[in-house]
Parts: sequence; C-alpha cells; structure tokens
Amino acid sequence: MDSKKFVMSYSGGKDCMLAMYKKMKEGSTPVALITTIKKDSTDSWTHSINKRLLEEASKSLNIPIIYVECDISEYETEFEKKLLVAKEMGATTVVYGDIDIELHKKWDIDRATNAGLDYELPLWNGDREGLVHEFIDSGFKAVIKKVNLENMSEDFLGKVLDKELVEEIKKTGSDACGENGEYHTIVVDGPIFSEPINLEILGKTIDNGYGILDVK
Repeated sequence: MDSKKFVMSYSGGKDCMLAMYKKMKEGSTPVALITTIKKDSTDSWTHSINKRLLEEASKSLNIPIIYVECDISEYETEFEKKLLVAKEMGATTVVYGDIDIELHKKWDIDRATNAGLDYELPLWNGDREGLVHEFIDSGFKAVIKKVNLENMSEDFLGKVLDKELVEEIKKTGSDACGENGEYHTIVVDGPIFSEPINLEILGKTIDNGYGILDVK
C-alpha cells in the first residue's frame, strides 16, 4: 500500500483545507474527501454546507468526495464504514484538521483505528492564530458560513477571512481560529482549486443559537 495516500476528513472549512494543503506539499496524495451529511437533509453537519457546494469544491479540487449520511446516533459507526470505502480507494491514512482539543483527537484516532487506518493531524499543537495567518498567507479564501451567537454576531456572516477580520473576531472574546466552535467557514478558492466556488448569498437564518449564511 502507498503510505502517502490519504483520505481527508473534510468539513469544507479552513482548518481541514490547511491540513490537506500541508500534506500535499509534503508529496502525499488525497484519494478522497469524507464529509458527514445530516440524514434526510442536503446540509453537512457542523458547517451547514449543502451538497451542491461540496460537489463544486470536490470538482475544483479534483478530489472525489465520500458522503456519510447519518443522524447523530449513528455518526461514528457510519463514518467508520465510509472510511473503509476510502481504504478500498487506496487510502492508508486519515488526515484531520484538529488543532489542540484532546477529545477531538481521541475521536479521530478511534475512528481511524477502528477502520484499520493510520491517522495524522498536521496542525496539532500549532499556534491557533498563527495557523489562521498561515491559511490566509497561503492564498486561500474563506467565507464565514456559521457563527455561534453566544460568541459572535450574525454581522460576521458572509465576510471573507483576512487578518483584519481575525482581529475583529478576537475583540468579541472569541478564539482567532474558532477552534472552540465560535465560527465556521467555507473555503471557496486557493492554490489547490482549479476555479473558485461562486457563492450566491440569499440571506441569513437563525437556528438554535446559531447564525447561518444561506447560499445558493
């Protein structure tokens, strides 16, 4: 098996994109993206990105996408089943974009191990703000897709992440990287995209304490 082939745990956001980019620069090859989708919905878990946008990202990145359609009670088992699909495609490793939350790391390791795969966390123990700056400096473009309204206002929705905006995020008391769930992004362009993803912004929705950018 090729130890340089991996499947990317893909939310559509900045951290997983930077982690994947780092591995690709090292010479490793992503054979697939793996993304969880809410059962009976077309939106992803956590980032609330619809399948059409995920398909556009997959096409622009030229990396096939594996969907894990599940409800919360079967999230882990279904994720592991789909990791086996990636394994059949040649993946030997799962790559994750987590930075420093130990519970997340344990979840990552457990899923990979149960599927008989290795795991890597290229951003692990990196400086949170430094990683955001690295993402921006690498030429990626990310749009804020979702905010936790306990931390940040809906005014941040739709804004493009740059260093000035990072300072505004910090002023709210939120983590610069949003690692604690303060905000989530969708990456729409960058050095590994063949063409940008065009977002048509329809409005904003408030749902269960979160502000969500509605896009077409």
